[in-house]
Amino acid sequence: MTKRTLTIRLQQDWKAGLRAAGRKGKAKTYQGEELAFETPAAFFGHLTERRWELVRMMQGKGAMSMRGIAGLVGRDVKRVHEDVTELLELGLLERSEEGVECPFARIHIDIEMASAA
Repeated sequence: MTKRTLTIRLQQDWKAGLRAAGRKGKAKTYQGEELAFETPAAFFGHLTERRWELVRMMQGKGAMSMRGIAGLVGRDVKRVHEDVTELLELGLLERSEEGVECPFARIHIDIEMASAA
């Protein structure tokens, strides 16, 4: 089984993102997965420090219950549930019958900011 990878990037041009996804979909081998945000504010609004900690701590651990995740990071179950729900919606975590897990062996963040001039 191929280890899954995720690249997170800023991409204001959503049409270019769709074209790139289409090219990857036609490839004969696994090309990795992407998550794109339109602005730095959107990126940091969704992926807070505590959510990153959840992802980092869950990588490679397999499926876990909400209580197990809360114990892993030493946080309240209710707050962990809120963060896990957001991470599930973004696709950084996945739910199965066994629980919630981070399916990505490698996550790369590609953010470049340049002046408008």
